[in-house]
Amino acid sequence: MSDKARILKHLQEKGSITPLEALEQYGCYRLGARVFDLRRDGYNIQTTIVDGTDRNGEPAKYARYTLNK
Repeated sequence: MSDKARILKHLQEKGSITPLEALEQYGCYRLGARVFDLRRDGYNIQTTIVDGTDRNGEPAKYARYTLNK
């Protein structure tokens, strides 16, 4: 199964995914590129920028991708 197929399945089953989830669960380093591919295939995926912290406790922002039905 390709990274694109794994990401699509995850989105369909769980609704959203972050880059860290994609890396930890699927070994996908380029989630943004796979989301781009899925959008090009016609999937409606929304990007939300989330405020969080990095591993050192410093403020950080990351993307959460959500599949709109």
